[in-house]
Parts: sequence; C-alpha cells; structure tokens
Amino acid sequence: MKLQNLSVRAFLRKIAAGTMFTAAILVLIFYLLTKDVRIVTCGCLLTGAFYIWGIVFLHYFQKKLSLFTDGLCRTLDDMMDRTERPQIDYEAETLLSRISHRLERLYHVMQKTRHKVELEKEDLQSLISDISHQTKTPIANLKMLNDTMLTRPLTEEKQKEFLQATGAQLDKLDFLIQGMVKTSRLETGVITLEKQAAPVEDTLVHAINGVLALMEQKEISFSVDCPSELIVSHDKRWTSEALFNILDNAVKYTCAGGSIQVSVQEWEMYVKIDVTDTGRGIPEHSQGAIFKRFYRDEAVHDIEGIGIGLYLAREIITMQGGYISVESKVGEGSTFSVFLPIK
Repeated sequence: MKLQNLSVRAFLRKIAAGTMFTAAILVLIFYLLTKDVRIVTCGCLLTGAFYIWGIVFLHYFQKKLSLFTDGLCRTLDDMMDRTERPQIDYEAETLLSRISHRLERLYHVMQKTRHKVELEKEDLQSLISDISHQTKTPIANLKMLNDTMLTRPLTEEKQKEFLQATGAQLDKLDFLIQGMVKTSRLETGVITLEKQAAPVEDTLVHAINGVLALMEQKEISFSVDCPSELIVSHDKRWTSEALFNILDNAVKYTCAGGSIQVSVQEWEMYVKIDVTDTGRGIPEHSQGAIFKRFYRDEAVHDIEGIGIGLYLAREIITMQGGYISVESKVGEGSTFSVFLPIK
C-alpha cells in the first residue's frame, strides 16, 4: 500500500506496531546478552512508559491535526461561499498556525479580487447600458429615414435632404463609437500615456486647430496667452485631445459673436491652463456631474453632443497626475482650469 493512500489513523497504528516490535527485539537482545531478568524487567517497564507517552503524543497529534483540517475546511468553505473568515489564533507559533496565516492572506486576496471583478462587471453593465441608450436614437432616426426613402416617392431635392440627414446621424454614430473606443482603451490600459518634456504651446495649438473652423463660423473672438518657452512633461497627443474636448464644449455652448480666452500660467508644482468662455454657463447643481460619462443637463439638449468629451478629458488629465476644475455662472460663462504637474 502506498504511503499517500494511508489514512492518518492507519499510519499511526503502523507506527505503534513498529515501535512495539522494535522494543521487543531490543529487550530480547538484552536478555540474551546479560541473562539478567532485572534488566529485562526494567527494559520492559521503560518500553511500556515510552509506549504510553507515545500513545499520548500520537493521540494529541491526531486530535490537533483533526482540528486543523476542520479549520482548514471551514476556511476553504468560507472562501468559496464569500462569508466571514474564521478566527485565527495570532499568538500561536506552530507550523499549523503559519499555514493558517497564509490561508487568511489568500482569503483577503480572493475577497479583494472578487470585489474588483464585481466593480468591473458593474462598470461593463453600465457601459453597455450607456451605449445602448446613446445609439438608440440615431439608429431609430436612420431606420425612419431609410423606410421613408424606400416607401414614399420623393423629389430629388427631398432625397438630397434625407441623405444629408442620414449623413448627420452616421456622423453622430461614428463620433460616439470613436469616443467610446478612446475611453475604453484608456480605462482598460490598452493605451498607456507616455509623458515626455514638450512645449505646452505646441500641444495647445494642435487642440485649437480642431475648433478654428467652428469658431470662424460662429464669429467667436479668440485669444491665447501662453509662454512660448514653457516646457512640461506630458503626453502631447492625449493632452491635446483633452484640451480639444474642453475647447469644443466652449465653442458649442458660446453664442455667435461671443468670445473665448485661453491663458497658461506656470505655478510652483503645476501648469494651469484656463479656458474661459462667454457661453450660457453651468448651473451650480450640475457642476459636479458634468464630468460623468454621457451626462448632459436638461437645459442643453437642444445642442448637439453625447456627453463624453469632458469625461474623457478628465480621465486623460487624471492619468497624468493632474486635475480639472470648473467655475461657472449661468448667463455669464464658464472657466475650465486644467492643472498639469510640471514633473
């Protein structure tokens, strides 16, 4: 029979039998060598005493092992059932207590992993729900436009109008998908930001170029105050994306003929980039929610947008060790301040 197939009780019995057999052989040898009954008697008494203490030790060991295995099973059951962990004797210094400590650490690691998985699952469900909600309207509009063009006779002018409307809905879907791809790639770590020393002016110019056409169309006056020699460690591409989203919001919510000012200041630990507009402003109760994914205030539903630009901007700046703040008054405009760490 292989050792690993033996039960603990059978193993202890074999140990006891082996000990008795060895003791009997030794007593017999002593008797044959000395022919003295007293020595043999003393040997038998000594063997008996050792045997009794051996039985006591083995009984204690078996009981201790049984208690440990029971505790181990309870620990494993609790780890699988996600219930509270069993109490650990922190003052014990035995080998079994060391194993118990390792199991407790494993328990905490598993609980932490479960919690992380649950949070990721909630985020995924929220993301799927947001995507479903955001894509429902443009898809419904596309279906309606397509059905109308297929089932009704339309003039060439009307067909062109419908095609333009279809193109607008497709652009909205494309913008939504691109925004979601950027966000998910940043959140999941597929894309990591690489900070390098670069002029803030170049990053800012790249962001401004994306909104120049719309500013000219709305006749918005624009001014920039940025030191040309200011160099900061940052990810130029993604920081430009964040600044573009803030500027795009400023242009969208500023009425025709308004103004936007961008100013850059070097502080002791941060570079502060202010984007100030003369738009409609943000109510105080909404200022804490505007950076949430897909959030849009009821008052701005007449303006095109999906509510992901500011969320993406905050994620990009936060990942670089910075932050964004906002000051705004309804009817007077807003100032978004981007703080980038100098090092």
